[in-house]
Amino acid sequence: MAENVTLARPYAEAVFALARESGALDAWSAALGRLSLVAADEQVLACLSNPRLSPAQVTQLLLESASIAATGEQANFVQLLVENERAQVLPEIGELFEALKSAHDGVKDALVSSAFPIDSAALAQLTTDIEAHFKSKVHVTVEIDPELIGGVRIAVGDEVIDASVRGKLAAMTAALQN
Repeated sequence: MAENVTLARPYAEAVFALARESGALDAWSAALGRLSLVAADEQVLACLSNPRLSPAQVTQLLLESASIAATGEQANFVQLLVENERAQVLPEIGELFEALKSAHDGVKDALVSSAFPIDSAALAQLTTDIEAHFKSKVHVTVEIDPELIGGVRIAVGDEVIDASVRGKLAAMTAALQN
């Protein structure tokens, strides 16, 4: 998997630069999102490595399966990936592109770990609080971790806010041992 990210990085950076210069970040984001889903499908992966299909056929398959009205640049990009036998890394290219877009837009990724599911109203309030704390827009991903016992653990970049019961118990244990 790390090898795929290494292969995908230069393509993602190049397409991000192209999208930024042409003012089409959202269009490229949508196109790469659809193409990533298609390229991750097992049947499509089998077609990518099928020697009986020409690069033009594989390119057409990807574009039509993604159901996007691809611009000339997008079609050329897909064709380049197919010709260089890199179409299988489209999911990684999409992820890296989104990370670059988020950084460009000033949006940070926040991972919220919770012992229990968070309802939409509580999540909206938590998102607002996180944005106020970090003075930035955030994209929140929630994961359930029953080992937290209660509360939440928020990770944004290198900073972690641990408001979980497990974290408080660990802090109390450390304080009592000192």
